[in-house]
Amino acid sequence: MLGSVGSTKANVNDANVGRGAGVRPSLRILGVRVDDVTLPEAVECVREWVRAGHGSLRHVVTVNPEFIIAARRDAQFRATLEAAELATADGVGVTLAARLLGRPLRERVTGVDLVEALAAAEDPALRLFLLGAGPGIAEQAAAELTRRYPGCVIAGTWPGSPREEDAPEILERLRAARPAVLLVAFGHPAQDLWIARHRTNLAACGIMVAMGIGGTLDYLAGAIPRAPALVRRLGFEWLYRLIRQPWRWRRQLALPLFAALVLRERLRRSD
Repeated sequence: MLGSVGSTKANVNDANVGRGAGVRPSLRILGVRVDDVTLPEAVECVREWVRAGHGSLRHVVTVNPEFIIAARRDAQFRATLEAAELATADGVGVTLAARLLGRPLRERVTGVDLVEALAAAEDPALRLFLLGAGPGIAEQAAAELTRRYPGCVIAGTWPGSPREEDAPEILERLRAARPAVLLVAFGHPAQDLWIARHRTNLAACGIMVAMGIGGTLDYLAGAIPRAPALVRRLGFEWLYRLIRQPWRWRRQLALPLFAALVLRERLRRSD
């Protein structure tokens, strides 16, 4: 049974939350915080955190409807999302929900778009490390990023896994590579739980920003084609992915549940 998150009044809540790189407006969708940032603002947040270099890790999460449903079931994941320094609206369902609940977001900021924008900045301070995905995928993604953005610096790649027995080798590789930004493709919720669990160790490796990126490396490597731009703009990327990867149907069950919960909240607010 799904538990409620926060007070009823907090389901959509404007808040000015300062998290290290300026004050950003945010709202809550079914109890989960989403920051109202544009893609350029998100990139600038990461660049400011890297320039600051205070030795503490900042965690970026890309929130979609599946995250929100998972957070309602899993208190640890909910706390991890809440503690993140930046929470972008990844899924189109999140932006539609925000509009329906009377607090539209200015832009959808997906994990893929944010990773590409960081690479496109071609900032040598943004030393990226690509962690996760299948064998060879991170290396192919790194090659594609550096082909498209020659000034992008890839500090290293490694498949790894969220299993704790793999953590020592991952951390050793990170210590040797000294990246500034760690991009973790372990899938949700494992990737963000792993980052939260290892915050102190990651900061000790010199990492200033860590972000869970789901299937981003598969897209960049060309292992999974991304939906055409028009399909993405129309909000049907989820359907395109389901057609290409029918095994994802169980994960997509979160979408009708999310829609029903948002609609219930909208009706409650209109009473």
